[in-house]
Amino acid sequence: MRQTKYAFVLLALVASGLRAQDAVSLSRQVPDKDGVYYAGPEVTAPRLLTTVYVPYPDSASAKHIQGMTVLAMVIDVKGIPEHIQILHTHGDAFDQAAITAVNHSTFESGKQAGKPVPVWIDIRVVFRADRSQTVPEVLITERDLPPPDESQFVDKHRNPLSYTAPIPIHTVDADFADPFARHPFVQVAIVTVLVGEDGLPKEVRIRRGLGFGLDKKAVTAVQQYRFFPATKKGKPVAARREVMVDFAKF
Repeated sequence: MRQTKYAFVLLALVASGLRAQDAVSLSRQVPDKDGVYYAGPEVTAPRLLTTVYVPYPDSASAKHIQGMTVLAMVIDVKGIPEHIQILHTHGDAFDQAAITAVNHSTFESGKQAGKPVPVWIDIRVVFRADRSQTVPEVLITERDLPPPDESQFVDKHRNPLSYTAPIPIHTVDADFADPFARHPFVQVAIVTVLVGEDGLPKEVRIRRGLGFGLDKKAVTAVQQYRFFPATKKGKPVAARREVMVDFAKF
């Protein structure tokens, strides 16, 4: 998946020594360096309004038809798709058919406080062996989460707690190795991650894996997480925590 940017500004929490509860009250959802947002508590996801059927390439043989193309893109303030990237390829002919359909689609832009803003989304197109009609579908696999509430850092007397664990503020779903695989178990992996004082993952390890090539994808996803760091007596510290990793519902 694409490289994520900071989802929230922590307002120089480490450098200034600002108390965690003060930083929480000031943190807010912000765009990346290109001015683009992720869907989250303050930003609604774009909606697909109209689209067209995606044609199956005439050159594709029957045994190569089943599969999926997944695209990442920005839906701008006018609802126009931009900066289209291929996240999961099913071959050039299928990928180009998917991109063409997206470019013929119309979207309602995402909004922040009622104002249109550019937002990252993913789009999937599933090609089935029976050549049944298929259209682009919006996926939200990377998202900002609400910043932690002040109450999570103080006791009933509003004194800083002696310790608080790292809290995710930006998550990424792991990718399936095979979009048509049927596994007889729950699709959740458990990893441990060392979160630095800056809220960035420093070390990610599998605690309970799934095999089938999925463990590496779980680690890759968590490496793109962002956290509100652990605190000790109101100050940020490095700490390890467990994360349950969901896999994208492709």
